Amino acid sequence: QVQLVESGGGSVQAGGSLRLSCVASGRTFSGYAMGWFRQAPGKEREFVAGIGRSGSVTYYADSVKGRFTISRDNAKNTVYLQMNNLLPADTAIYYCAADPRPGLGVSSTRGSYNYWGQGTQVTVSS
Repeated sequence: QVQLVESGGGSVQAGGSLRLSCVASGRTFSGYAMGWFRQAPGKEREFVAGIGRSGSVTYYADSVKGRFTISRDNAKNTVYLQMNNLLPADTAIYYCAADPRPGLGVSSTRGSYNYWGQGTQVTVSS
């Protein structure tokens, strides 16, 4: 079992930046691939970015590629999402999630992730 707590959300103007953090507690953090998902009002929760156990493999949704960067610090049990050049379309609740499956890859499938944080709100105004 792992517990996840996100922070760093807030309100920014279009073109601005935010850095989300997700701290994990419980079982060994490095044993999980990690992902960030988001959910806008009235929409399905969607994959944003994922990172493998060691941090050497990353994967991004096309909508955020080139603007967002996912990283992790296994010594601090933390995964980050650096979000630059934010757009109003990025407004959503952002969730971090942990994938306990063995392997070196990164999944964009919501069902691969067993553990979820409570979410942090990101609001981007035009």
